[in-house]
Amino acid sequence: MRIGELAQRSGIGVETVRFYEREGLLPEPARGANGYRRYTADSSDRLVFIVRAKRLGFTLAEIRELLTLQDGQGSRAQVMALAEHKLGEIDARLADLQRMRETLGDLAQRCAGHGDIRSCPIISALAGAGEEPPEPRVTENESGT
Repeated sequence: MRIGELAQRSGIGVETVRFYEREGLLPEPARGANGYRRYTADSSDRLVFIVRAKRLGFTLAEIRELLTLQDGQGSRAQVMALAEHKLGEIDARLADLQRMRETLGDLAQRCAGHGDIRSCPIISALAGAGEEPPEPRVTENESGT
């Protein structure tokens, strides 16, 4: 199949397919006599794997590792370790989001929604004149690693 069909089957754009090729996640396919890339069902299966892993929050580096494991170069214990690590990151992000929600909710309750902007507790907190909003931790996923 050609790249457009592969992208459509996978629910992603053509440029995303090319990006995954450049990143080494999807092997570059053979080209036909006309120069067009010719993808196989294996390429489609691998791309579905990548897309699903991405939706679960795995980084490109983690997906690369999962693909290596899928290709038979590892163990279930390694897959489980990756999954547990990802769950820990998700739990940490959820805790950060909950703290942010609580703080913003408290600030929103204290704001009447009318009157002079200079006395707005939300603006004051953001400007550093009141309770400081919680600072979320940067996870590996957000830092691009």
